[in-house]
Amino acid sequence: MAITADILAAWKGPRQFIRTKQAENPPDATVLVLMMAACFLVFVARWPSLARDAELQRQAAETAGLPADQVPSLQALMGINLFVLVFVLPLILYGLAALSHLVARLFGGTGDHRGARLALVWALLATAPAMLFQGLVAGLVGPGLQLTLVGLGVAGLFLWQWLSMLIETES
Repeated sequence: MAITADILAAWKGPRQFIRTKQAENPPDATVLVLMMAACFLVFVARWPSLARDAELQRQAAETAGLPADQVPSLQALMGINLFVLVFVLPLILYGLAALSHLVARLFGGTGDHRGARLALVWALLATAPAMLFQGLVAGLVGPGLQLTLVGLGVAGLFLWQWLSMLIETES
């Protein structure tokens, strides 16, 4: 099944969707690749904001009379973000999934670490289109009320997906 169809299925019913995915019993390597793909989409969502930041920093440096080499270029900002979001963030998210599993155990959860990772990965993938929209708002509108509201909406959608899926994997 295409990943876009999976994202739509996750929105229709996150608990049923994650139950199906858990029954497929994907190997850990597949879950890691999906995690890195989700993190890559987060990286892509950052592009408009990075371009805006690089241009504003260049303009500020030009106005202040600073040399151009004192300002980080767009390529440098993208390189740093690529490393952090695609290679470091998955490790942090794996730790977050493990922590969420342990918290669920305190509340009577009977799942395993694999289910917690799967729930987090698919919640992140399901929320990726909203994150891409948030990136456009960040790049085109910039900081302000609009970006804050969109960011709160995306965070709420992510938490709803993640908690719905986590409850299912832990029950």
